[in-house]
Amino acid sequence: MGGNRGVVYLGPQQVEVQTLDYPALELRDGPGVNPANVGRQCQHGVILKVLASNICGSDQHMVRGRTTAPAGLVLGHEITGEVIETGSDVEFVKVGDIVSVPFNIACGRCRNCKARLTGVCLNVNPARPGAAYGYVDMGGWVGGQAEYVMVPYADWNLLRFPDRDQALDKLLDLTMLSDIFPTGFHGAVTAGVEVGSTVYVAGAGPVGLAAAASAQLLGAAVVVVGDLVPDRLEQARSFGCETVDLRTEDLAGKLEELLGVPEVDAAVDCVGFEARGHGADADIEAPATVLNSLMAITRAGGSLGIPGLYVTDDPGGVDADATTGALKVRLGLGWAKSLAFTTGQCPVMKYHRQLASAILHDRVQIAKAVNATPISLDEAPEGYRAFDQGASTKYVLDPHGEIAKRAA
Repeated sequence: MGGNRGVVYLGPQQVEVQTLDYPALELRDGPGVNPANVGRQCQHGVILKVLASNICGSDQHMVRGRTTAPAGLVLGHEITGEVIETGSDVEFVKVGDIVSVPFNIACGRCRNCKARLTGVCLNVNPARPGAAYGYVDMGGWVGGQAEYVMVPYADWNLLRFPDRDQALDKLLDLTMLSDIFPTGFHGAVTAGVEVGSTVYVAGAGPVGLAAAASAQLLGAAVVVVGDLVPDRLEQARSFGCETVDLRTEDLAGKLEELLGVPEVDAAVDCVGFEARGHGADADIEAPATVLNSLMAITRAGGSLGIPGLYVTDDPGGVDADATTGALKVRLGLGWAKSLAFTTGQCPVMKYHRQLASAILHDRVQIAKAVNATPISLDEAPEGYRAFDQGASTKYVLDPHGEIAKRAA
């Protein structure tokens, strides 16, 4: 049995690279593991050598102490790797395959999986529908910001790349398929983006930038991105987006200046529950700000895609309601305008094969759009700190130096 190292959450604002157990084809007891999942046998799974694992804004919510994540949780749900061991029940995935791992863990057998709703699989988390690697309340499956990780239901979950060398050459782009590219794309699709649409994306973090790039891929005429951080807005402009600085510019007024009307056809919330106010209130947390602003600037009959994370338990909520996810949303406004809302985890498997093809055929440069930056596993704590301070960067952990080797 080999060794393993990974990124562990210790408490608010504290992560550390620690020595871990080498993964087995079994879900062992540990921090966050649902008792009903302890000892679960996974001969349908594989062991991966992790080639890339990304720091996500959702991870940052935990690291800030804004969830009930337990100390000792191994982080990381954005995983790309090489298969080095297969269980006895694995039929089609082979040792040596380069694969993308959807962050949703899904069995492929329940009614939701069969309906392509893999974000709410009914069989992998005894506590609630849906599971993920290294995430609070998601069943306790061990995260992949590590050298090695176990992936269950491998024949169903894994996306295999047909050309090993091509996949390794495009690893920095393909690692976005595990979460943020499909998530941004899902936000754009569920917002109704189509050829000629005008689109507003709230948030210029990595998911927001992925949503903006996705809207362009879908044929949007104009994509406008709003944020409070100038460097992130500059990154959005770098690939052709218009921008709104929500500290200094009025959103509706800026849209009218750009589009001739103070509204858009489609809007995407890529901020979530840690939203802040706009203008003079930009330093004040106001978790319903984005949802309410999107309802105000989306045309009647339009749609809101909401891939931004909202939680049921927020220990750091601004008031008693916010601690339980009860936000002051202007639902009456949404009702009056006949707006459609789509929330929840992105069902990655619904999109990742098509998006992989777009990457491999050079139809999109998603790593460039989100400013993907490889760092070593040991640099993960600094990556978390920089990301928390607003760095316009998607940090990609390179545990075995494969990305660095290809770039050399």
